[in-house]
Amino acid sequence: MKKIAEIFIVMILVIVTGFPFLAEAVSFSPVPAEREEKAAKGLIEKGEVVCLFQSGTADVKKAISIGDVLVVYREGAKHELKQVGKIRVLSYAGADYLKGEVIEGEIQTGDVAKHGEVASLVISPGDRCK
Repeated sequence: MKKIAEIFIVMILVIVTGFPFLAEAVSFSPVPAEREEKAAKGLIEKGEVVCLFQSGTADVKKAISIGDVLVVYREGAKHELKQVGKIRVLSYAGADYLKGEVIEGEIQTGDVAKHGEVASLVISPGDRCK
């Protein structure tokens, strides 16, 4: 019985001390310094072309067509998504990239553009798109 109690206590200690590391491992938000660095690069405004990264899989190509409008979101401090603009898809650029034009709002590198269940990441102004 004493052996079982010792094993149980050790298991609880392992779980309790390892939990903060697990919680930190699943955080997908950029650290504040990265967000400030991105903000220093400036906003991409209406009429400008942006480059979006997407997985390049067949299901994404079926879901996103040229001319579709993607709603762009930015993650806040409390991990909530706030709509910041819209992008119209202009073309595919290689297997993993889309070129789009900002048609509403102000977009930053690191924002997420969504169309239904499919999402793309805004990675740069359009002149850098492959």
